[in-house]
Amino acid sequence: MKTSAPTNLELVLKTLKEFGLLLETDAKFPSVSGLVAGEAVRGSWWTHTRSREIFAVLQAVADHKQVLITKLVSGKVTFVHRKLWPDILSVGAARESWQTQKLLPAAKMLLERIDQEEVLRTDILDWPPKFKSVKVGQAVRELEKRLLIHSEEFHTESGAHAKFIETWDHWTNRIDFKPKPVALDAAKRRLEKKVLLLNKRFGAVAYLPWTR
Repeated sequence: MKTSAPTNLELVLKTLKEFGLLLETDAKFPSVSGLVAGEAVRGSWWTHTRSREIFAVLQAVADHKQVLITKLVSGKVTFVHRKLWPDILSVGAARESWQTQKLLPAAKMLLERIDQEEVLRTDILDWPPKFKSVKVGQAVRELEKRLLIHSEEFHTESGAHAKFIETWDHWTNRIDFKPKPVALDAAKRRLEKKVLLLNKRFGAVAYLPWTR
């Protein structure tokens, strides 16, 4: 009896469970767009002939209960399997020097506000006039790449893009995730090993924010 080929979504979820990490897109490091396209996707996946399929799978993966989205690998959108979530939380909460030093003043102010209020929406955020030269999105991206916050993109009532940003504690409480604590060194080593092995296997040069 023949078994049907897995769907694109099934393939992506199976690979994510095996690898622990997938990028949204990359020329060499394992990625959702590459798996759906069946080939390396160089440049923007929006220009690929299978962009509609890639988009549909990305949306489905982003909504999956076993998947967390961060800017973990190479500063890019990274899908993280649930088994690695405790490591992400340990690193995110550490507030090491690579996370806090040389933060843009606007990003530092935003982090302080999130720490106080736990959750914010960028579309209704009261942005101080003294930071008018820095866009809200720029400050959010800096915090994302340092794993200082959790964020989710959504469409506002007007159709514009905005982000829901929150502390890691707020996120874990919101989704009722209660992980066993993981020592910071162990968490970092596990994530480093994952990236190192995938780099070697696929000839990639991906990096983590604290190893760059």
